[in-house]
Amino acid sequence: MTLETRKIAIQDTYGDRFQHCWGCGPKNELGLHLKTYPSLDGKECITRIRPESHYTGGVPANVFGGMIAMIFDCHGTASAAWFAHQEKGLDLTQDTVIGRFITARLEVDYKSPTPIDQEIIVTSQLEELGARKAIIVMEMSVAGQPRAKARMVAVAVKDHM
Repeated sequence: MTLETRKIAIQDTYGDRFQHCWGCGPKNELGLHLKTYPSLDGKECITRIRPESHYTGGVPANVFGGMIAMIFDCHGTASAAWFAHQEKGLDLTQDTVIGRFITARLEVDYKSPTPIDQEIIVTSQLEELGARKAIIVMEMSVAGQPRAKARMVAVAVKDHM
């Protein structure tokens, strides 16, 4: 089953000063340009990626663990931004400038090697949302098989940061 998503990527709605992340920044020329999309019902977010072969890990033809954590990091903070935005009753449009979240804690459980030659799908749901903190739970899968799970505590960026 394919999760239907909105057409606007959360990262494309970050304010200009937050668009330079190596993993997901649309304005980082050398970056990966990960894109995270909210589901149509707004209850999940999804990122799809097929890494290039030079991101292989210690086990040939599999993604290295640090990259798996980085994908969760970018996906999770984008998801936190979306869930906080949605909680305010706001939608995602071409004119949206969404609030930015950063990682306070990221726990990754590696379940099995993640093949590098297939599409990787990361999904997330909101576990908890406070005034400045969001807890996001995520799963990474390939061909319908879970490969890693993560739990993130993300915090909203203050204006002075």
